[in-house]
Amino acid sequence: MPFQDPREIGYGHVIERYVTRKDSDRPRYMDLASTRVLRPGWPHAERHARQVIEDAAAITDAELNALLGYEWRSRLTAAWLIGVARRTSFRERIGDLLLESEVCYAGTAYCFALARFGTPADAEIISAYLDRYLPRTDLYYNQPSALGALLRLDAHLGTHHATRFTEPDGLWDRWVQVRVRPDDRSHYAPAEQRRWTDLKCDFANGWTLG
Repeated sequence: MPFQDPREIGYGHVIERYVTRKDSDRPRYMDLASTRVLRPGWPHAERHARQVIEDAAAITDAELNALLGYEWRSRLTAAWLIGVARRTSFRERIGDLLLESEVCYAGTAYCFALARFGTPADAEIISAYLDRYLPRTDLYYNQPSALGALLRLDAHLGTHHATRFTEPDGLWDRWVQVRVRPDDRSHYAPAEQRRWTDLKCDFANGWTLG
């Protein structure tokens, strides 16, 4: 997909309003891309949660489309807002962006959004991604996030889509063997990938305006 600067289509405000605004001591997109928001006792948790959920409810579809058409920071932020609000009307767009994998970092947010949607259609999209990119042992994209999201969806739906990827000496094991250093492989166990997806989704599930 071609990249489109929101300023060129009359949506220049969306970057400052949603992407680079500060819910903590640094821009929002940096918090969404990190794991520090999941740490117990993070001092900015309440402010961050309140502002993200308010923006997820307030942002328009046109503004989301403007963000999804731009670079990785904008796409990551948009996908998080879509996932938090469970805007399932964006499922196809999110799926296309995930499969195309045009930019870095944003794919983890696409997987988060699909895991939050929680339907068989989302499991099919992530399965298609893994079918395409797990055999590519030359690429380290968002394979771990995708597997974690698929495992969460399987647990929610009572399905077994991930089984064919995680069987011994299967696609997942072969990808890890090539892409991950031996000392780090324990962090890439399927259960560990599922745990990280659960932490993100359960954290978002706990956000309220209270």
